[in-house]
Formats: sequence, structure tokens, C-alpha cells
Amino acid sequence: MPNLGQRRAALAELPPLREVIRRHGLAARRDLGQHFLLDANLTDRIARAACGPGEADLSRGTVIEIGPGPGGLTRSLLRAGARVLAVEVDRRALDALADLSALADGRLVAMETDALELDLQSAARSHGLPPPYRIVSNLPYNIGTPLLVRWLRNPADIERMVLMFQREVADRLTARPGSKAYGRLSVFAQWLCEAATLFGLPAAAFTPSPKVASSVVSLRPRAAPLAPADPACLERVTAAAFGQRRKMLRQSLKPLFAEPAEALRALDIDPTARGETLTVQQFCAIARTVAERGG
Repeated sequence: MPNLGQRRAALAELPPLREVIRRHGLAARRDLGQHFLLDANLTDRIARAACGPGEADLSRGTVIEIGPGPGGLTRSLLRAGARVLAVEVDRRALDALADLSALADGRLVAMETDALELDLQSAARSHGLPPPYRIVSNLPYNIGTPLLVRWLRNPADIERMVLMFQREVADRLTARPGSKAYGRLSVFAQWLCEAATLFGLPAAAFTPSPKVASSVVSLRPRAAPLAPADPACLERVTAAAFGQRRKMLRQSLKPLFAEPAEALRALDIDPTARGETLTVQQFCAIARTVAERGG
């Protein structure tokens, strides 16, 4: 098998990404939320961020990339030694990835399908691609959050996710109690993962430039959730608590409890507090009470 230097030399023979875009008519489509990242220094940085502690490359397991477009990040992942499952709904991009696949030594499998309808782990296994899985992607803005929630609900064999979101979403994923960005997504993501923002990227880094800045986030699924809770009950509790952020919990949780203040005091939670001040563990405690009471 070619070493890392040989892989990089072979991939360096590929035409510039702007030429790939021109040749395949890959002008970004707004309805697909496409904003292409063409700077190899930046895509290499994302690939390096997906490496685990002590790893020199991405040769262990499989990397799953959603929405590769013309293949900028895909090239970086392959240069870093990854086996890649590229999931793309845009037929034009599949044609563009065929040239890349020819130099990938069998390490690139491209699928034309909608990631929102795909079980990633089953798809990877069906192509003989082994776990553990790392999801590394410049996610389309219009489906980034629904995709993440889907993956969080089925984290089996997912070792790490290194994902690019618009900065507002990234801030919500990593927000701490008491901040304006802290909300339902913060609680759900941090309940199941260790979440951290790695670095930001300006709008000018993309083609075409979006109207917002972006951030790359690392999410490492926990071996077990941060605290015991039924997922459905936790979702109901956070929906009620953040549905009207300015309301005190004794008011916002009335749909879940006949006497919210009594239930909260039993958990040593101030009934006059607002949802944005509670920790993930406190939300889990409320969710357990909801489950116990059959709420």
C-alpha cells in the first residue's frame, strides 16, 4: 500500500478544485445549502482535527463525509490515510468524485443518496467499511442540525464527529448554562457528547461566501450519557423549559406537572429559576421525575 508521501503525490496530480467545479457544472445550489471550501490548508486542518490522541493519520476505521461537493475535504481525508464513505445527494458531485476515486487505492466509496434518510453505520458496513466511524464534514447549513440530532440518537460505533456549522449553531452546541446560546440543542448534545469548538472560519473562506461565519466543532460520544434520563422525557422537559425562555420553571413546566414548584423543590431546584440556568444533570433529574410520574 502506498505510504503517506506517495498518497499525497498521487492526489497532487488532480486538477484544481475550481477546474473541477467548472468541468462538472458544479455551481453551488442554494436549495442544497452548498458552500464549497476550496482552501487545502483549511481542509487539511479539519482532517488533522479528526485524528485521535497519538494518531499520525486517519487509517484506523472509516471516515464518513456528508456533502463532499467537488471533493476538497475528501482530498484532505484521503491524503491523511482515511477510508472514506462520501454521501452526496447531488449527481454532479458524484461525477466529480469519480476522478478522485481513481487515485484513491480503493479507499473512497461514493453514494448518491439523501443523508437524512440513511443509516450511516449500516451503509458503511454494507460496503465493507469497518468501524470505528468518524463523521467529518462541511455540513450543508440547511440540514446540519437535523443530521446531527439523527446521529446523536444512534451513536453506535461513532467515535468522533468533526463538523462545520454556521457559528450560531456551533455556539448553541457548546454553550454553558447561563448563556444566551444555551438551549435544547446544548442540553441534548452535551448529554450524549463531549462538545468543543475547535476553530472558526470566516465567510470569505467559502465559495460562494455565505452570509454568516462558520465554526468547526468536535463531538465525542460519551460511553454513557452524562446522567440517566429517558430521551423522550428529556426532550419534553427541555421543550417546555425553553419554549418560553423568560418564564420561571414553575410556570413553564406546568404541562408536565400538576404542581411544578413542589416537584422542583423535591429535586433541590429553585422553582423561580429559568431553564437557561439549569445544568444538563438537573434537566435529567426533572426528566426522571416526569418518567416516574408517568408524565
